[in-house]
Amino acid sequence: MRIAGYTFAQGLAAAPMAGVTDRVFRALCRSLGASVTTAEMVSARPELRGTRKSRLRLDQHGEPAPRIVQIAGGDVADLVHAAKVNADEGAHIIDINMGCPAKKVCRKAAGSALMADEDRVAAILDGVANAVDVPVTLKMRTGVSADRRNAVAIARRAEQAGIAALAVHGRTRDQHYTGTAEYDTIAAVKRAVSIPVWANGDIDSPAKARTVLAATGADGLMIGRAACRRPWLFREIALERATGITPAPPSLADERELLLGLIEQLHDFYGEQQGVRVARKHIGWLHERRRASAVLYMDLVQADTAARQLRLLDCYFDAAATAEQRGGVSPDKKAAGRGVATAA
Repeated sequence: MRIAGYTFAQGLAAAPMAGVTDRVFRALCRSLGASVTTAEMVSARPELRGTRKSRLRLDQHGEPAPRIVQIAGGDVADLVHAAKVNADEGAHIIDINMGCPAKKVCRKAAGSALMADEDRVAAILDGVANAVDVPVTLKMRTGVSADRRNAVAIARRAEQAGIAALAVHGRTRDQHYTGTAEYDTIAAVKRAVSIPVWANGDIDSPAKARTVLAATGADGLMIGRAACRRPWLFREIALERATGITPAPPSLADERELLLGLIEQLHDFYGEQQGVRVARKHIGWLHERRRASAVLYMDLVQADTAARQLRLLDCYFDAAATAEQRGGVSPDKKAAGRGVATAA
């Protein structure tokens, strides 16, 4: 997959997700096979640019090219200004968000709410694409509702404006993340334009990746929520596509090393207090994969210092290793009974 001189092997992209795809998590995804990552969505409003949240979201220090910044907003002038500022500060690609269904974004007529106003969409696409010399991409949904799937019309308008690539999530705005993604609309978008298209939505295995590529004809795959829970999914898909063999998931020891490293880096990146809070969502996803005792899990998510969080996480993996050695028995109350849950 190629965009304006940049080549993305396998076209595997980590979807931008607010509160998740910070610099630390993006680096992990790239190390595990993602060929492109995008920084977290930032508001186009000038007065919010200097906040600590925005500064952290825009931090791409040491990242390889292309460095992509996603901007969100409903005002044409604000989006044009944000695109110029970010391009001047080193962004290699500007991505426009028309896919976020969050209420706090949509009630400001931004994100996926923009798809209801095609004239405004056209003005934004023209304005941003003409304002910067770097490529501009667009992430959107299939439409605002089941009876108004207008992604094809917007895709055509995007290509006319000079947008370099599209990512299409196979849900409408009013679906949020419920139900199942549909791929017929993404396939119609791909047929309607000549620019590269990423398919997004419910891609959670190498088998599903094959199915989505076959159904849509897309140039690449963009993976979001499934990568939160299994960031090595990029590697699994890439290897399966290259060899036809689905690789085994990481061993418990490998997963332990990955997660401990990620959380230590989150502590460093955000500072201890915020880093401990941000790490809790990754611990929650670990618990979805590998259940431990309720006592141990609650101690872990309530830990309020970096040192305690890391020690309890070690205990969590020790309990999982014990269960694995005993033939897969869940490390339930037995682990707590051995004092695992009360580690300091």
